Amino acid sequence: MNILVIEDNQRVAELILRGLEEHGFIPTIAYDGRSGKKLALSNQYDLIITDIILPKLDGLDLCKEIRLVKPDLPIIMLTALGTTDDKVDGFDAGADDYLTKPFEMRELLVRIRALLKRSNNNINNTGFILKYADLEMNLQTKSIIRNETAINLTPKEFKLLEYMLQNSERVLSRTEIAEKVWDTHFDTGTNFIDVYINYLRKKIDKDFDKKLIHTRSGMGFILKAE
Repeated sequence: MNILVIEDNQRVAELILRGLEEHGFIPTIAYDGRSGKKLALSNQYDLIITDIILPKLDGLDLCKEIRLVKPDLPIIMLTALGTTDDKVDGFDAGADDYLTKPFEMRELLVRIRALLKRSNNNINNTGFILKYADLEMNLQTKSIIRNETAINLTPKEFKLLEYMLQNSERVLSRTEIAEKVWDTHFDTGTNFIDVYINYLRKKIDKDFDKKLIHTRSGMGFILKAE
């Protein structure tokens, strides 16, 4: 799970970073509101953690601007401002949860997991849609659209793309793809993973300027807008 942390206090940011990494999350740090907004709107995150008092763009305005583009993205606000009015302002700006400093990392983790679970349930209840950049997959109708263009895939290509969408911006090794998509152990003497990645590239990327499927030499493949 990819989490964006927007926090101008370097010590607090690093503590959150370590805590998230220890529990299997993939965090990205921004130290001001403007940088955080740019990252939030140009990348795919499962959740955002943001302070309210930030340089360049405060957390309340940041949250409002993110909500205009990504209305369903879970957002947790962290702040030293703990009055009822402060909390109401945070929720009115679009925050899903509010945690007052100082806080314990385990409480933040509980809040994160609760929001991610709720977010996943909302996805499952609103059409089974997976999205990344201009690519959209509907798990119910088995349809795929990129930039308003319909794309036809075979069942195995569909399953491969589904797994990559579920793990966007994370490098997937050939072994992991073989086990998760093909339910088999990887045979280093074959290149069937590379063959199917090439099939996908021809259908997903060939006719579009921005390429989404990339090879990481010696590591595997990644779905990322670059």
